[in-house]
Amino acid sequence: MRNPIARGAAAVLAIAFALALAGCGAKSQQGGMNGPAEVGVIVAKTEPVTLSTELSGRTSAFLVSDVRPQVSGIIQARLFTEGANVGKGQPLYQIDAATYRAAYQSAEAGLAQAQASLTSAKLKADRYKDLVAINAVSRQDNDDAQAAWKQAAANVAAQQAAVQQARINLGYTRVLAPVSGRIGKSAVTPGALVTASQATALATVQDLSQIYVDVTQSAADLIKLRRELAQGQLDASGTADVTLTLDDGSTYPLTGKLQFSDVTVDPGTGSVTLRAIFPNPNGVLLPGLYVRAHLAKGVAPSALLVPQAAVSRNSKGEATVYVVAANNKAVQRIITVGQTVGDKWLVTGGLSPGERVIVEGLQKVHPGADVKPVAAYSPPAAPAAKP
Repeated sequence: MRNPIARGAAAVLAIAFALALAGCGAKSQQGGMNGPAEVGVIVAKTEPVTLSTELSGRTSAFLVSDVRPQVSGIIQARLFTEGANVGKGQPLYQIDAATYRAAYQSAEAGLAQAQASLTSAKLKADRYKDLVAINAVSRQDNDDAQAAWKQAAANVAAQQAAVQQARINLGYTRVLAPVSGRIGKSAVTPGALVTASQATALATVQDLSQIYVDVTQSAADLIKLRRELAQGQLDASGTADVTLTLDDGSTYPLTGKLQFSDVTVDPGTGSVTLRAIFPNPNGVLLPGLYVRAHLAKGVAPSALLVPQAAVSRNSKGEATVYVVAANNKAVQRIITVGQTVGDKWLVTGGLSPGERVIVEGLQKVHPGADVKPVAAYSPPAAPAAKP
């Protein structure tokens, strides 16, 4: 059995060794805590930035035309495929033309009769004109013959108009497409009775080669934009380009043009309507779609941008960033931000060009902490596409 004194001495030595190790670890940790934390920074600088605003709206067709009958009758046939593209003047429906054809033939017969009467009246008028010169007929008889001739000529003109009207009505029995575009579903089937200028459209043709996008902007934002332009805070962008984000989050590949801004403020919503027009060669945009339009509203010639990752909020909801002071200490700064530009915030106050803003390693800093600033990582530019 070992000596109790020896065992006690060994225990004391073990405790002393453990305390020595703990002290070394504490010193090591203390030294790590006192060393400056390495943080990634960017240098704030001004640059011209085109500012845009996002507005929601709806699409509508460039041209919309309801197809309605101009004569009454029974639909004999539908001459188009629902949902297909039709051309202007293409036959869409055939209305029973029997009665209108008979009316046209009757009008032509009436015209022939009137023309025959005109020939007879003219011959008599010419003959009486010669006879009255030698007093072979009375002046009254000559006047009556001349009047009869003119009346017969007027009757011919009336019958010609009747023939023209009958021809038009006969032509209306074939209902034609008023414009080129895509036709929707038919509201009637063969055998249905339709009436002239009825309220219900037989079908609707929409020209979708171009699409209107109507969006609304608050009158307050419009007034603010005009004030910024007048004060020189913004330069006119020189463009009226508009881009679209569809309801599924995808971006429409073609760019539209802003056509006009309404001159009247809606008293119910306090907003004005803006209309843009977009090319739609493939028919991707359909009337009634919900879209978000991005409109360029001007150029900020000296915009100060910081990455969104560098901006946080304090307990009061104020936007803050950490900047590196001249003595390499972290200083928390309250800033004023405007809109987002891509993945950055537009800073409108609280930050000056040339200051170093911490964007990486924020979890390692606190106000007044010593830091070691290094250039923040920036992803390499995408390689240019090969021709």
